[in-house]
Amino acid sequence: MKVLVTGSAGHLGEALLRSLSGLGEEVIGLDILESPFTACVGSIADRACVRHCMSGVRRVFHAATLHKPHVATHSRQEFIDTNLTGTLNLLEEAVAAGVESFVFTSTTSVFGDALMPPAGAPAAWITEEVAPIPKNIYGVTKAAAEDLCQLSHRNDGLPCIVLRTSRFFPEADDSKEMRDAFSDGNIKANEFLHRRVDIEDVVSAHLLAAARAPAIGFRKYIISATTPFLPEDLAELRVDAASVVRRRVPGYEAEYERRGWKMFPGIGRVYVNGRARQELGWRPRYDFKHVIGRLEAGQDPRSPLARAIGSKGYHPTRFSEGPYPVD
Repeated sequence: MKVLVTGSAGHLGEALLRSLSGLGEEVIGLDILESPFTACVGSIADRACVRHCMSGVRRVFHAATLHKPHVATHSRQEFIDTNLTGTLNLLEEAVAAGVESFVFTSTTSVFGDALMPPAGAPAAWITEEVAPIPKNIYGVTKAAAEDLCQLSHRNDGLPCIVLRTSRFFPEADDSKEMRDAFSDGNIKANEFLHRRVDIEDVVSAHLLAAARAPAIGFRKYIISATTPFLPEDLAELRVDAASVVRRRVPGYEAEYERRGWKMFPGIGRVYVNGRARQELGWRPRYDFKHVIGRLEAGQDPRSPLARAIGSKGYHPTRFSEGPYPVD
């Protein structure tokens, strides 16, 4: 089967190329950057380029995007050109080519201000039923691109699945306050409780979504590590996360103490992956308990795929305050 992957030079694009090629698929990688995984160098905003790459394709994995770190370095128009016009080009050319499934990589950033409960309120329990309130051009364009996917299914019959992925990038946190208070490994381990996912699990969700898209039609899914928390934990979680984690994941403290790590004082949102597990049959392997087990064994908690891809960065240069200038 011939498969098109956009953003093939990026973290997820490379992960998809590696995995699909390993399954024996004929994969075409499209990106504006040259890479060992990019067969076609070009922009998704270029309709002719998209049409050329779409020839004979049966499945599309659309991972190309301008990300949150680009908000400070790219114009709003550039976000529109890539994230909206590029997605529209891909959707319309996929319809014209008779593509059987289209998987769009979105982001939990579309929820925006819905992720921030007011002072004194419990932590937010984020499911697909929460209405997005984008807070920057990145969130706006990803939310609008999701709507284009829905429209392509409704009006053109294109089977299209939207996957709202949480954090899987290996780069340092974008918050200086967070970087100053916690080591990078500590931050990422904590995030597996509520807002991070390993790229190997992201890839497995994409493969399942592509296989099931024709039967599902259109659907949105949150793709994040399985949280140990329950809705009844949310009030305490906001003000005393360590106590909740101690109750839900007993024994984690010994490894944290050995490393000099600490739990976040409070956690403000929890991403819930129940719909993806139930409807896609997705079984993510990498969660907080897995991370603790690997650390206790003296092993790298990342998947082999995450280790193989490593860090790519978002900009050619480093900024004075952290890896990219966006809080």
